[in-house]
Amino acid sequence: MVTITIQELTKRFSGSVVLSSVDLQIAAGELFFLLGPSGCGKTTLLRHIAGFYTPDAGKIWFDDQDVTRLPAHKRATGMMFQNYALWPHLNVAQNVAFGLEERKRPRREIEHRVSEALEQVKLDGLGTRKIQQLSGGQQQRVALARALVIRPKCLLLDEPLSNLDAKLRLEMRTEIRQICKENGLTAIYVTHDRDEALSMADRMAIMDAGKLIQVGAPPEIYLNPATRMVAEFIGETNFIEGRTLRESSREGFYDIETTFGVLRGRTNDETWQPASGQPVMLSIRPEALTFGSVLDSPNRFPGKIIDTTYLGAMVQYRIQVQNGPLMKVCEINPMELRLPGEAEVRVMAAMGDVVILRK
Repeated sequence: MVTITIQELTKRFSGSVVLSSVDLQIAAGELFFLLGPSGCGKTTLLRHIAGFYTPDAGKIWFDDQDVTRLPAHKRATGMMFQNYALWPHLNVAQNVAFGLEERKRPRREIEHRVSEALEQVKLDGLGTRKIQQLSGGQQQRVALARALVIRPKCLLLDEPLSNLDAKLRLEMRTEIRQICKENGLTAIYVTHDRDEALSMADRMAIMDAGKLIQVGAPPEIYLNPATRMVAEFIGETNFIEGRTLRESSREGFYDIETTFGVLRGRTNDETWQPASGQPVMLSIRPEALTFGSVLDSPNRFPGKIIDTTYLGAMVQYRIQVQNGPLMKVCEINPMELRLPGEAEVRVMAAMGDVVILRK
Protein backbone atom coordinates (compact mmCIF):
# COMPACT_ATOMS: atom_id res chain seq x y z
CA MET A 1 0.00 0.00 0.00
CA VAL A 2 1.49 3.31 -1.09
CA THR A 3 0.47 6.94 -1.58
CA ILE A 4 1.29 8.14 -5.09
CA THR A 5 2.00 11.81 -5.71
CA ILE A 6 2.42 13.25 -9.21
CA GLN A 7 3.77 16.77 -9.57
CA GLU A 8 3.62 18.84 -12.78
CA LEU A 9 4.21 15.80 -14.97
CA THR A 10 4.79 16.70 -18.62
CA LYS A 11 5.51 14.46 -21.61
CA ARG A 12 5.94 15.18 -25.31
CA PHE A 13 6.10 12.73 -28.20
CA SER A 14 7.43 14.08 -31.51
CA GLY A 15 6.83 17.63 -30.34
CA SER A 16 3.19 16.99 -29.32
CA VAL A 17 2.25 17.45 -25.67
CA VAL A 18 0.69 14.20 -24.39
CA LEU A 19 0.72 15.11 -20.68
CA SER A 20 0.54 18.73 -19.60
CA SER A 21 1.63 19.63 -16.04
CA VAL A 22 -0.41 16.88 -14.39
CA ASP A 23 -0.81 17.20 -10.60
CA LEU A 24 -2.48 14.32 -8.76
CA GLN A 25 -2.36 12.50 -5.44
CA ILE A 26 -3.73 8.96 -5.02
CA ALA A 27 -4.23 7.83 -1.43
CA ALA A 28 -2.87 4.57 -0.03
CA GLY A 29 -5.38 1.77 -0.54
CA GLU A 30 -7.45 3.77 -3.02
CA LEU A 31 -8.95 2.28 -6.19
CA PHE A 32 -8.43 5.18 -8.57
CA PHE A 33 -9.64 5.37 -12.17
CA LEU A 34 -8.20 7.31 -15.11
CA LEU A 35 -11.03 7.87 -17.54
CA GLY A 36 -11.22 9.69 -20.86
CA PRO A 37 -11.50 9.40 -24.64
CA SER A 38 -8.88 7.66 -26.77
CA GLY A 39 -5.68 9.68 -26.97
CA CYS A 40 -6.37 11.75 -23.85
CA GLY A 41 -3.15 10.62 -22.10
CA LYS A 42 -4.51 8.16 -19.52
CA THR A 43 -2.39 5.17 -20.61
CA THR A 44 0.67 7.41 -20.96
CA LEU A 45 0.18 8.58 -17.37
CA LEU A 46 -0.19 4.97 -16.17
CA ARG A 47 3.02 3.97 -17.96
CA HIS A 48 4.89 6.81 -16.28
CA ILE A 49 3.72 5.52 -12.89
CA ALA A 50 4.84 2.01 -13.89
CA GLY A 51 8.27 3.29 -14.93
CA PHE A 52 8.01 2.48 -18.65
CA TYR A 53 8.31 6.17 -19.59
CA THR A 54 10.48 8.97 -18.23
CA PRO A 55 8.81 12.41 -18.12
CA ASP A 56 10.22 15.52 -19.77
CA ALA A 57 9.37 17.45 -16.60
CA GLY A 58 7.80 16.80 -13.22
CA LYS A 59 8.15 14.14 -10.53
CA ILE A 60 6.48 10.96 -9.26
CA TRP A 61 6.62 9.97 -5.59
CA PHE A 62 5.75 6.66 -3.89
CA ASP A 63 5.21 7.83 -0.31
CA ASP A 64 8.38 9.87 0.36
CA GLN A 65 10.49 8.14 -2.32
CA ASP A 66 11.16 9.96 -5.60
CA VAL A 67 10.72 7.22 -8.26
CA THR A 68 10.70 9.50 -11.32
CA ARG A 69 13.78 7.85 -12.80
CA LEU A 70 13.68 4.56 -10.94
CA PRO A 71 13.54 1.56 -13.34
CA ALA A 72 10.21 -0.25 -13.61
CA HIS A 73 11.47 -3.50 -12.01
CA LYS A 74 12.51 -1.62 -8.85
CA ARG A 75 9.17 0.11 -8.24
CA ALA A 76 7.30 -2.89 -6.77
CA THR A 77 4.29 -2.34 -9.02
CA GLY A 78 2.17 -5.07 -10.60
CA MET A 79 0.93 -4.40 -14.13
CA MET A 80 -2.04 -5.97 -15.88
CA PHE A 81 -2.21 -5.31 -19.61
CA GLN A 82 -5.18 -5.12 -21.97
CA ASN A 83 -4.01 -8.15 -23.98
CA TYR A 84 -2.89 -10.04 -20.80
CA ALA A 85 0.63 -10.65 -22.32
CA LEU A 86 0.69 -14.30 -21.24
CA TRP A 87 3.36 -16.76 -22.42
CA PRO A 88 1.64 -19.44 -24.56
CA HIS A 89 4.50 -21.96 -24.12
CA LEU A 90 4.21 -21.85 -20.31
CA ASN A 91 1.44 -23.34 -18.20
CA VAL A 92 -0.67 -21.32 -15.77
CA ALA A 93 1.62 -21.71 -12.75
CA GLN A 94 4.73 -20.91 -14.80
CA ASN A 95 3.11 -17.73 -16.13
CA VAL A 96 2.18 -16.62 -12.63
CA ALA A 97 5.67 -17.48 -11.30
CA PHE A 98 7.49 -15.45 -13.96
CA GLY A 99 7.95 -12.28 -11.89
CA LEU A 100 9.19 -14.19 -8.86
CA GLU A 101 11.69 -16.15 -10.92
CA GLU A 102 13.02 -12.89 -12.38
CA ARG A 103 13.52 -11.74 -8.79
CA LYS A 104 15.33 -15.05 -8.07
CA ARG A 105 13.13 -16.04 -5.15
CA PRO A 106 13.63 -19.55 -3.63
CA ARG A 107 11.72 -22.36 -5.33
CA ARG A 108 9.70 -23.27 -2.22
CA GLU A 109 8.62 -19.63 -1.76
CA ILE A 110 7.66 -19.38 -5.45
CA GLU A 111 5.47 -22.47 -5.26
CA HIS A 112 3.73 -21.23 -2.12
CA ARG A 113 3.07 -17.74 -3.47
CA VAL A 114 1.87 -18.99 -6.86
CA SER A 115 -0.58 -21.31 -5.14
CA GLU A 116 -1.75 -18.44 -2.94
CA ALA A 117 -2.21 -16.10 -5.92
CA LEU A 118 -4.17 -18.69 -7.92
CA GLU A 119 -6.46 -19.23 -4.96
CA GLN A 120 -7.05 -15.47 -4.71
CA VAL A 121 -8.33 -15.35 -8.29
CA LYS A 122 -10.28 -18.63 -8.00
CA LEU A 123 -7.98 -20.67 -10.25
CA ASP A 124 -6.61 -23.05 -7.61
CA GLY A 125 -6.07 -26.50 -9.09
CA LEU A 126 -5.49 -25.17 -12.63
CA GLY A 127 -1.75 -24.53 -12.36
CA THR A 128 -0.78 -27.24 -14.87
CA ARG A 129 -3.22 -26.09 -17.57
CA LYS A 130 -1.90 -24.60 -20.80
CA ILE A 131 -2.95 -21.03 -21.55
CA GLN A 132 -4.72 -22.16 -24.75
CA GLN A 133 -6.96 -24.43 -22.66
CA LEU A 134 -8.40 -21.50 -20.71
CA SER A 135 -11.38 -19.28 -21.46
CA GLY A 136 -10.92 -15.54 -21.89
CA GLY A 137 -12.08 -14.93 -18.34
CA GLN A 138 -9.65 -17.50 -16.95
CA GLN A 139 -6.76 -15.97 -18.90
CA GLN A 140 -7.70 -12.61 -17.43
CA ARG A 141 -7.47 -14.13 -13.94
CA VAL A 142 -4.04 -15.60 -14.71
CA ALA A 143 -2.84 -12.12 -15.69
CA LEU A 144 -4.26 -10.74 -12.44
CA ALA A 145 -2.61 -13.51 -10.39
CA ARG A 146 0.74 -12.76 -12.06
CA ALA A 147 0.42 -9.11 -11.04
CA LEU A 148 -0.58 -10.01 -7.47
CA VAL A 149 2.02 -12.72 -6.83
CA ILE A 150 4.89 -10.22 -6.46
CA ARG A 151 2.91 -8.55 -3.65
CA PRO A 152 3.05 -5.12 -5.25
CA LYS A 153 2.79 -1.81 -3.46
CA CYS A 154 0.60 -0.67 -6.32
CA LEU A 155 -1.50 -2.52 -8.89
CA LEU A 156 -1.76 -0.92 -12.35
CA LEU A 157 -4.51 -2.05 -14.72
CA ASP A 158 -4.71 -0.96 -18.37
CA GLU A 159 -8.25 -1.67 -19.67
CA PRO A 160 -8.11 -5.24 -18.30
CA LEU A 161 -11.73 -6.13 -19.10
CA SER A 162 -11.99 -4.81 -22.65
CA ASN A 163 -11.58 -8.26 -24.26
CA LEU A 164 -14.29 -9.97 -22.20
CA ASP A 165 -17.97 -10.39 -23.03
CA ALA A 166 -20.53 -8.22 -21.24
CA LYS A 167 -21.59 -10.81 -18.63
CA LEU A 168 -18.01 -11.64 -17.64
CA ARG A 169 -17.08 -7.97 -17.46
CA LEU A 170 -19.79 -7.44 -14.86
CA GLU A 171 -18.57 -10.40 -12.78
CA MET A 172 -14.92 -9.33 -12.92
CA ARG A 173 -15.67 -5.75 -11.87
CA THR A 174 -16.80 -6.98 -8.46
CA GLU A 175 -13.94 -9.47 -8.13
CA ILE A 176 -11.17 -7.01 -9.03
CA ARG A 177 -12.49 -4.44 -6.56
CA GLN A 178 -12.82 -7.09 -3.85
CA ILE A 179 -9.27 -8.38 -4.43
CA CYS A 180 -7.84 -4.85 -4.29
CA LYS A 181 -9.64 -4.09 -1.03
CA GLU A 182 -8.88 -7.43 0.64
CA ASN A 183 -5.17 -6.98 -0.11
CA GLY A 184 -5.07 -3.30 0.82
CA LEU A 185 -3.71 -2.38 -2.61
CA THR A 186 -3.36 1.06 -4.08
CA ALA A 187 -4.73 0.45 -7.57
CA ILE A 188 -4.83 2.66 -10.66
CA TYR A 189 -7.19 1.53 -13.38
CA VAL A 190 -7.34 2.93 -16.93
CA THR A 191 -10.56 2.64 -18.89
CA HIS A 192 -12.80 4.47 -21.33
CA ASP A 193 -15.85 2.62 -19.97
CA ARG A 194 -17.83 4.99 -17.76
CA ASP A 195 -19.95 2.19 -16.22
CA GLU A 196 -16.79 0.39 -15.13
CA ALA A 197 -15.47 3.55 -13.51
CA LEU A 198 -18.73 4.55 -11.83
CA SER A 199 -19.32 1.08 -10.37
CA MET A 200 -15.78 0.39 -9.13
CA ALA A 201 -13.88 3.58 -8.34
CA ASP A 202 -13.28 5.23 -4.99
CA ARG A 203 -12.28 8.30 -6.98
CA MET A 204 -11.63 9.03 -10.62
CA ALA A 205 -9.98 11.58 -12.87
CA ILE A 206 -11.48 12.64 -16.19
CA MET A 207 -8.73 13.43 -18.70
CA ASP A 208 -8.80 15.27 -22.01
CA ALA A 209 -5.93 16.40 -24.24
CA GLY A 210 -3.30 15.48 -21.64
CA LYS A 211 -4.90 17.40 -18.79
CA LEU A 212 -6.94 16.47 -15.72
CA ILE A 213 -10.34 18.09 -16.22
CA GLN A 214 -11.98 16.91 -12.98
CA VAL A 215 -11.06 14.67 -10.04
CA GLY A 216 -13.55 13.33 -7.53
CA ALA A 217 -15.77 10.52 -6.31
CA PRO A 218 -18.16 9.02 -8.92
CA PRO A 219 -21.36 10.67 -7.53
CA GLU A 220 -19.62 14.04 -7.33
CA ILE A 221 -18.52 13.93 -10.97
CA TYR A 222 -21.80 12.51 -12.28
CA LEU A 223 -23.98 15.02 -10.44
CA ASN A 224 -21.65 18.04 -10.65
CA PRO A 225 -19.65 17.81 -13.90
CA ALA A 226 -17.06 20.56 -14.20
CA THR A 227 -17.52 21.04 -17.94
CA ARG A 228 -19.73 20.05 -20.85
CA MET A 229 -17.08 17.50 -21.90
CA VAL A 230 -17.25 15.80 -18.48
CA ALA A 231 -21.05 15.86 -18.41
CA GLU A 232 -21.44 14.06 -21.74
CA PHE A 233 -18.48 11.70 -21.23
CA ILE A 234 -19.57 10.38 -17.84
CA GLY A 235 -23.17 9.72 -18.93
CA GLU A 236 -25.99 10.64 -21.28
CA THR A 237 -27.39 14.12 -20.81
CA ASN A 238 -29.54 16.77 -22.47
CA PHE A 239 -27.99 20.17 -23.14
CA ILE A 240 -30.05 23.35 -23.31
CA GLU A 241 -28.61 26.77 -24.14
CA GLY A 242 -29.79 29.66 -22.03
CA ARG A 243 -29.06 33.02 -20.48
CA THR A 244 -29.07 33.88 -16.79
CA LEU A 245 -32.02 36.05 -15.80
CA ARG A 246 -31.49 36.38 -12.07
CA GLU A 247 -30.87 34.61 -8.79
CA SER A 248 -34.16 32.94 -7.97
CA SER A 249 -36.28 33.38 -4.89
CA ARG A 250 -35.03 29.96 -3.77
CA GLU A 251 -31.55 30.21 -2.27
CA GLY A 252 -28.87 28.51 -4.34
CA PHE A 253 -30.94 28.44 -7.54
CA TYR A 254 -30.99 30.61 -10.66
CA ASP A 255 -33.62 31.39 -13.27
CA ILE A 256 -32.40 30.71 -16.79
CA GLU A 257 -34.14 31.99 -19.92
CA THR A 258 -34.39 29.46 -22.77
CA THR A 259 -36.17 29.43 -26.14
CA PHE A 260 -39.17 27.65 -24.61
CA GLY A 261 -39.45 29.32 -21.22
CA VAL A 262 -37.69 30.01 -17.94
CA LEU A 263 -36.04 27.05 -16.17
CA ARG A 264 -34.69 26.99 -12.65
CA GLY A 265 -31.52 25.14 -11.69
CA ARG A 266 -28.37 25.02 -9.59
CA THR A 267 -24.75 25.62 -10.56
CA ASN A 268 -22.24 22.78 -10.77
CA ASP A 269 -19.99 24.76 -8.41
CA GLU A 270 -21.35 26.41 -5.27
CA THR A 271 -18.65 29.10 -5.44
CA TRP A 272 -19.78 30.28 -8.89
CA GLN A 273 -22.60 32.82 -9.24
CA PRO A 274 -23.56 33.38 -12.89
CA ALA A 275 -24.09 37.05 -13.69
CA SER A 276 -27.37 38.39 -15.05
CA GLY A 277 -27.31 38.12 -18.85
CA GLN A 278 -24.46 35.57 -18.86
CA PRO A 279 -24.83 32.79 -21.49
CA VAL A 280 -24.86 29.34 -19.84
CA MET A 281 -25.48 25.69 -20.68
CA LEU A 282 -27.98 23.53 -18.81
CA SER A 283 -27.40 19.80 -18.35
CA ILE A 284 -30.30 17.48 -17.47
CA ARG A 285 -29.81 13.71 -17.26
CA PRO A 286 -32.48 11.66 -19.12
CA GLU A 287 -33.38 9.73 -15.96
CA ALA A 288 -34.01 13.02 -14.12
CA LEU A 289 -36.94 13.82 -16.43
CA THR A 290 -40.38 12.45 -15.58
CA PHE A 291 -43.88 12.44 -17.06
CA GLY A 292 -45.23 12.78 -13.53
CA SER A 293 -45.68 15.94 -11.51
CA VAL A 294 -42.74 17.42 -9.58
CA LEU A 295 -43.84 19.55 -6.65
CA ASP A 296 -42.39 23.02 -6.26
CA SER A 297 -40.64 23.03 -9.66
CA PRO A 298 -41.29 25.36 -12.59
CA ASN A 299 -39.33 23.13 -14.99
CA ARG A 300 -41.84 21.91 -17.58
CA PHE A 301 -41.06 20.62 -21.07
CA PRO A 302 -44.17 20.43 -23.32
CA GLY A 303 -43.65 18.53 -26.56
CA LYS A 304 -44.33 15.43 -28.63
CA ILE A 305 -42.81 11.95 -28.52
CA ILE A 306 -41.07 11.21 -31.80
CA ASP A 307 -39.34 7.93 -30.90
CA THR A 308 -39.83 5.14 -28.32
CA THR A 309 -37.26 2.44 -27.47
CA TYR A 310 -38.40 -0.33 -25.11
CA LEU A 311 -35.56 -1.98 -23.12
CA GLY A 312 -37.51 -3.94 -20.52
CA ALA A 313 -36.27 -2.33 -17.32
CA MET A 314 -36.57 1.09 -18.92
CA VAL A 315 -38.03 2.93 -21.88
CA GLN A 316 -36.08 5.59 -23.74
CA TYR A 317 -38.06 8.38 -25.37
CA ARG A 318 -37.00 11.16 -27.70
CA ILE A 319 -39.19 14.21 -27.27
CA GLN A 320 -39.29 17.30 -29.45
CA VAL A 321 -39.81 20.12 -26.99
CA GLN A 322 -42.15 22.83 -28.27
CA ASN A 323 -39.95 25.75 -29.44
CA GLY A 324 -36.99 23.90 -27.93
CA PRO A 325 -34.47 21.13 -28.46
CA LEU A 326 -34.80 17.39 -28.99
CA MET A 327 -34.50 15.71 -25.58
CA LYS A 328 -34.02 12.17 -24.31
CA VAL A 329 -36.12 10.85 -21.41
CA CYS A 330 -35.51 7.54 -19.59
CA GLU A 331 -38.40 6.04 -17.65
CA ILE A 332 -37.38 3.28 -15.21
CA ASN A 333 -39.74 0.34 -14.60
CA PRO A 334 -42.40 1.75 -16.96
CA MET A 335 -46.04 1.06 -16.13
CA GLU A 336 -47.15 1.94 -19.65
CA LEU A 337 -45.55 2.38 -23.05
CA ARG A 338 -46.02 5.80 -24.62
CA LEU A 339 -45.95 5.71 -28.40
CA PRO A 340 -44.90 8.42 -30.85
CA GLY A 341 -47.76 10.60 -32.02
CA GLU A 342 -49.31 14.03 -32.30
CA ALA A 343 -50.60 14.13 -28.73
CA GLU A 344 -48.79 16.65 -26.54
CA VAL A 345 -46.96 15.34 -23.49
CA ARG A 346 -45.41 17.18 -20.57
CA VAL A 347 -42.13 16.27 -18.97
CA MET A 348 -40.83 17.80 -15.73
CA ALA A 349 -37.54 18.02 -13.82
CA ALA A 350 -36.74 18.90 -10.23
CA MET A 351 -34.77 22.10 -9.74
CA GLY A 352 -31.80 20.21 -8.32
CA ASP A 353 -31.56 18.07 -11.46
CA VAL A 354 -31.07 21.07 -13.75
CA VAL A 355 -27.33 21.75 -13.60
CA ILE A 356 -25.96 25.08 -14.84
CA LEU A 357 -22.57 24.88 -16.61
CA ARG A 358 -20.27 27.64 -17.78
CA LYS A 359 -20.53 28.08 -21.52
